[in-house]
Amino acid sequence: MKGTIKLISEMTGFSPATVSNALNHKRGVNKQTVERVLQVAEEIGYSVKPRISKIKFVIYKKNGLIINDSPFFPAVIEGVERQAKNLQFETVFCNIDSSSPDCAEQVHSILEDTSAAVILLGTEMTEQDFQLFQNPKCHLILLDGWSDTITFDSVLISNTDSACHAVEYLIEKGHKKIGYLRGRFRIKAFSYRSIGYKRALGKANFPIEPQHIITLGTTTESAYRDMVAHLEWARDLPTAFFADNDVIALGAMRALQEKGYRVPEDVSIIGFDNIPYCEISSPRLSTIHVFKQEMGEIAVRRLNDHIRQESKVKTKIQVCTEFVERESVRDLNAT
Repeated sequence: MKGTIKLISEMTGFSPATVSNALNHKRGVNKQTVERVLQVAEEIGYSVKPRISKIKFVIYKKNGLIINDSPFFPAVIEGVERQAKNLQFETVFCNIDSSSPDCAEQVHSILEDTSAAVILLGTEMTEQDFQLFQNPKCHLILLDGWSDTITFDSVLISNTDSACHAVEYLIEKGHKKIGYLRGRFRIKAFSYRSIGYKRALGKANFPIEPQHIITLGTTTESAYRDMVAHLEWARDLPTAFFADNDVIALGAMRALQEKGYRVPEDVSIIGFDNIPYCEISSPRLSTIHVFKQEMGEIAVRRLNDHIRQESKVKTKIQVCTEFVERESVRDLNAT
């Protein structure tokens, strides 16, 4: 006779709901009941899948130029850990360096382990990197990343719309010459933000001026040095800049101020991420707030849904942002 939940229910005297909960190790079922149900399930050949009690948070580093030393990622991790604890998952951290000789071997080992579910931090990943993670045997969700060629469950920032809204804010404040502080390491998030920047200018019928698009390093120091070098020869600055992130914006702002430009009187700046430093910079940086902890929590809940419901449907969840108006943007309409 084929093993079924109904048969286990008849043999143990427990209701089908109790049997199902016991097989899935859900709360509210005492230890003795679970043991009895599992014993009978084994006797009749009912397939019991191993319980997933662990989430592997995989941090994939291309070069660390975005992930290292940024306060963005500890906040994401905090959200993952908090939600995982609430759902009774243990969180284990794995670091993968793409330049490591055994990188592919490490990835293969993670994807073959069906006893754990995976949250993959895709911030620094390129399309080529995503190829390593296709067809996983474990449950996997991509956090802060998206592949254009492989379908993953993903939770990411609404990058394009958010950047577009920030540039539209500058246009509303009377700015017609709006530049773009472009991160040199072109992660996917930056690429989508550049689309938002161009979309907003296009909607306003403003030209995109190549001389106003400045490529800077993605650490505060490298952004500062690159901006200083640019200002040595640049004579035609826009009245405002949108930056790929706060780190770039803050480095550029320091360079502008050292070269005698006043922010926001001469040049306005908007960042992206709303890292804590934005509140203590001078002037305080207007930026886009990303719900970092919530993104981590959503990724865990989505992973839990897959584990419990065995859903085959993949989703792309874009988390909306919130504009934070501070003191780094001048209202040209008021002059």
